[in-house]
Amino acid sequence: MQSYDKPNKNTVTAFTLVELLVVIAIIALLTSILMPSLSVARSYAREIVCRSNIRQLSLANIGYAMGNDDCYVPAASDMYLSNGGYHRWHGVRKDENELFDPSKGPLASFLNNGEVKECPQRAGFRKGDDWNTNYEQGCGGYGYNQTYIGSRIWQFGWSPQAFMKTSRITEVAKSAETIMFADCAMANKDSTGNSYIHEYSFAEPPFWLNNGKPATDWGYASPSIHFRHRYKANVSWVDGHVSSKNRAEYDGNNGYGIKSANFNIGWFEPLDNSLFDLK
Repeated sequence: MQSYDKPNKNTVTAFTLVELLVVIAIIALLTSILMPSLSVARSYAREIVCRSNIRQLSLANIGYAMGNDDCYVPAASDMYLSNGGYHRWHGVRKDENELFDPSKGPLASFLNNGEVKECPQRAGFRKGDDWNTNYEQGCGGYGYNQTYIGSRIWQFGWSPQAFMKTSRITEVAKSAETIMFADCAMANKDSTGNSYIHEYSFAEPPFWLNNGKPATDWGYASPSIHFRHRYKANVSWVDGHVSSKNRAEYDGNNGYGIKSANFNIGWFEPLDNSLFDLK
C-alpha cells in the first residue's frame, strides 16, 4: 500500500516573488482604470454642490425682492462713492483690507446659516492678500448680474442713484433667460507681474453700457464668468433654475492685459448682452 507523508505543521507557505509581482501588477492596473472614474465622480459631486449653492443665491434674492417692494438686492450700493468697497450683495466690511462679513450682508436672513457658501471646486483663488491684490474676497466664487439686475446702470449710467436702486421683478421680460448669478473669477496681475485669479462679485456682460445701450464700438469688457467645472460654468437664472454653459471662443485680453481664456474665464454664447439684459 502506498503511503503518504503527513504535512509538517511547522511548514510555512508563502507567495513566490513571481506571484507577488503579478498581484502588484493587477492592483496597479485596476488603480489606473479606477482613478480617472473616481476623479470624474468627485468632479460631478462638486458640480452638484455648486449648483445647489448658486440656486440658493437666486432663491434668496427672490425672497429679498418679495420683501423689498419687488426690488432685487443691490450688487454694490456704495460702488460710486469714494470708499465704495464696503458693501456688496454678499457681505459688508469696515476696512477694504478685511474680509466681507456675510452675516451682515443683505441676503443673510434668506440664506442657510446666513452665509454665502463657497464653491467646492478647487478654483485656485488667491486668498488672504490686501485689497490691491484681492479686492472681492468673500463672494464664494459667485458673481451677480450687477449691470442689469443688481443696479440700474442700464437706466441711469454710472451714478449713485444707479447703484443704490435695482431692477424690479416685473421689469424682467424673460426670467428664464436672464442671468442672475454665475460662477465667476477675475484674472489679474500682482506687483511682480505674475498672473493669478481671485474671487469676483459680478458677472460682467460682454459689453459696457453707454446711455443704456451696449457700447459695441468700445470693444469687449473684462470677462468674469469662470468655466471651472470640467470647462463649464454653472449659471442661475432670474426664475431660479440652474444650468451649465460651455465657454465661447474668445481670447481677448481683459483690463489687466491678461488673456482670460488661459484661466478658463470668458463668456458663453451668444457673445452679446442679450442673456444679461431685462428685455
